[in-house]
Amino acid sequence: MKVSTLIAGKRVETISASATLHDLVNALNVHHVGALVVSPDAKKIDGIVSERDVVRAMPGKLDEITDMRVRDLMTAVVITCSPETSVADLMTVMTERRIRHVPVVDESGNLISIVSIGDVVKAHIDDLDAERKALSDYVNS
Repeated sequence: MKVSTLIAGKRVETISASATLHDLVNALNVHHVGALVVSPDAKKIDGIVSERDVVRAMPGKLDEITDMRVRDLMTAVVITCSPETSVADLMTVMTERRIRHVPVVDESGNLISIVSIGDVVKAHIDDLDAERKALSDYVNS
């Protein structure tokens, strides 16, 4: 199975690097997502920022939090994949690198979607269920 099957009709939400922490938290909440791609134009990727980044920024910095910007929290080196990446390969990368969100880019490097570990796990479970059913049907026929 390819990543393209996971992203059909799926939107990706973005935020500016200059947005405030307040803007970030509101956007995560409004869009019901765990991460936003940091982008000036919804195509070029400057970074990625997640709810985990927000929590990690808090210890020892609560006095500074109102002045923080997305650029202060984001991960600037972003692991991406293409629609042609296999779900199995993506699962391996996400597990090895301990990341939960991977932006999907086209051949020019432009942002087209995002895949979460939940999407990958669901696809894997669906594959296992289909295989189990096929084996069960074979044994019972």
